[in-house]
Amino acid sequence: MSILNHYIHFEGTCEEAFHFYKSVFGGEFQSMMRYNELPPGAQGPGSGDDGNSIMHISLPIGNHSVLMGSDLPTSYRPGTRGDLHYIFIDAESKAEAARLYQGLSAGGQVLMPLDDTFWGSYYGMFTDRYGVRWMVSYAYPQQA
Repeated sequence: MSILNHYIHFEGTCEEAFHFYKSVFGGEFQSMMRYNELPPGAQGPGSGDDGNSIMHISLPIGNHSVLMGSDLPTSYRPGTRGDLHYIFIDAESKAEAARLYQGLSAGGQVLMPLDDTFWGSYYGMFTDRYGVRWMVSYAYPQQA
């Protein structure tokens, strides 16, 4: 089966955002490359004026997911952040859901407080301090 990973563009705050995500999720960056580290003669978006901005960064999350991102090249700006897209985290425990929700929502805007729901999950939604929308959920085991 294919694995679905998330790739997020930022407008100059990618490195700061990913250090924040690393502080919540833990782990180490799998890769981090800046636009000014492109090989000589390499062409691509951001290869000129974007210098120290992040061209690509990746942070493994859990066993099979990788959160990736970059700074949107200045020639591609302004970008738009859609409210039709969320990153959904399916936590392994209620405690993990609470930890991730509290950590990632710090400095952001709560859209739905983390709480028990009628569909049998511990669930909440928020926009983080970088404008990225998240859903955090822990599905309670079904009673037979």
